[in-house]
This record gives sequence, C-alpha cells and structure tokens, in this order.
Amino acid sequence: MTNQEFVDAVEAAGRRKLIMAALWTEACLTFPTHDALHEGYEVYPVVDAVGGTSLTAHETALRRMEQAGAQPITWPQLLCELQRDWNRKETADQFMKLFVETGGTAGLQFAGDRDQA
Repeated sequence: MTNQEFVDAVEAAGRRKLIMAALWTEACLTFPTHDALHEGYEVYPVVDAVGGTSLTAHETALRRMEQAGAQPITWPQLLCELQRDWNRKETADQFMKLFVETGGTAGLQFAGDRDQA
C-alpha cells in the first residue's frame, strides 16, 4: 500500500480520531502525526507501542507531538477507554482476557480477582 492509498483509506473511513503507533518515534510516528494534526485529525500516539533510537530521542519526539496537539496514550489506557466501563458486556470478557495475558501487574491483579470470584 502506498502512502496515498493509506491516506485515501483513512479519509474514506470518515473518522476524525486516529490511534497511531510506529517503529521509530522520531520519524515513523512524528511525521504522520504532524501531518494528520495539520489536516485536522485528533491524534493519539500510543507511546508504549513505539520506540526511538534512544530514550532521549523517543521522549523528545513525544514532547514535540504533544506540543503540536497530539494526545499521548498508553496501550492499557487505550484499552480502558475503548472498554469504558463494565456495562459494555459484549466486550468485557475479551477486554479482561487481554489484560490478564498482557497487562503486567494490572493483569495479575485482574487474574487474581477473576480466580477468586
């Protein structure tokens, strides 16, 4: 897929909020984030789903994106915001499974709570 094909697909979706991750923070994430912000999109860079060539490069790129208007988010926060609350029963089981399998200490806590229920 070319860059233009990707842009066309995003525009065709009709959504104004973009969740973005990439390989390198300071290039692969920063450039498209700035472009999308310039085009009027709300951009949510997933800060722990990308890495920089160094910690300093990663953190500096994140600050630049935030200063430009991006709204940094972590993947656990993203999952929580997508789930929103436990009333969304159609996705609650899958949400819990993701956290138990990949959620670090939160996953351990959820697994313990689940096993005691």
